[in-house]
Amino acid sequence: MTNEIRIGIIGTGGIAGSHVRQLKSIPGIKIVGGADIVPGKAAEFFQRYEVADAKAFEDYRELLALDIDAVTICTYNQQHYQPTIDSLKAGKHVLLEKPMSVTLNESIDMVRLAKQTSKILSIGFQSRYNPLLIKARELVQSGLLGQVYYVETGGGRRRGIPGRTFVFKDKAGGGAVLDIGCYSIDTAMYVLNHPKPLTVSACLSNHFGTSPIYSKRAAYGGVNPEKFDVDDFGAAMIRLEGGLCFMFKMAWAMHMDTLGPTMWLGTEAGLKFDEGLTLYHDQAEVEAQTQLAVPATRRVEWWEHKVRDFVTAVRENKEAPIPATEVLYTQAILDGIYRSAELQQEVAVEIPEDLLLR
Repeated sequence: MTNEIRIGIIGTGGIAGSHVRQLKSIPGIKIVGGADIVPGKAAEFFQRYEVADAKAFEDYRELLALDIDAVTICTYNQQHYQPTIDSLKAGKHVLLEKPMSVTLNESIDMVRLAKQTSKILSIGFQSRYNPLLIKARELVQSGLLGQVYYVETGGGRRRGIPGRTFVFKDKAGGGAVLDIGCYSIDTAMYVLNHPKPLTVSACLSNHFGTSPIYSKRAAYGGVNPEKFDVDDFGAAMIRLEGGLCFMFKMAWAMHMDTLGPTMWLGTEAGLKFDEGLTLYHDQAEVEAQTQLAVPATRRVEWWEHKVRDFVTAVRENKEAPIPATEVLYTQAILDGIYRSAELQQEVAVEIPEDLLLR
């Protein structure tokens, strides 16, 4: 491999713009081309972002036939699986947008193939570069909290239903839980260092997306409530290895300002993560509450790290910066949430022995 890294883009919708902006800022990067199933969309995309000489295709397999080292995959969720599989088979490294896929079985295939081909498969959770999250992981893994027995995470928007491909199951695979809930689950699991998920009990609803009143307020110009067929709210209890209880909730729309902060409870201290990071502990046998000083960074910097670290991994033959092997655990929980909600009962989570982290 030469020092120049040659990259292609699969899917040239909104999120691809963030990828291109970061790629263009990195020395030694050549954006060779891109593909989008919408006729003319890839060509217009490269014109808009002033990417000279980039080839545009409707079929991503034509892109994969070019001399490229890596691809970034920015398609809608239901089109994450096959382009990733085909890219790995073609010998390309892959930076794949979140969520990894829409089912656990698809993610298992992707992780196994990445291992077999010795290619990088990095998943687009730029939230892992949030300094608050990095500090939370450091504190929990240091043992400061003692034995962590409970984690709670949730978030959402009072009125934040998106539009376009996000609200149709045949494109998105799922709704609020898959779209933004994946961040919360990955956050909790990353800080805990990925304990094995055992069971999930979940419920989902879509009262707002299917409402003629509230669906008009969707972020991208309104949603037809008769066609809205994904969740706009979800909640779950997940049992994790080591006696850990994990409570999760997420919403695109609700009559509430927040569903609460993320927190980790331990036998020696507790940690709350919202706008800042707060440690709850005993000091000289007196209850104490300490606001931790953590330098803030902008979200665009998280994006910069995500893309730059992927390029560095490709150039220097390093491990994936956000490994699919770890995100597989997040995907297992997401898969369990949707299965449990459909069956209306608790379900077991089964990750193949050869893909367990330890």
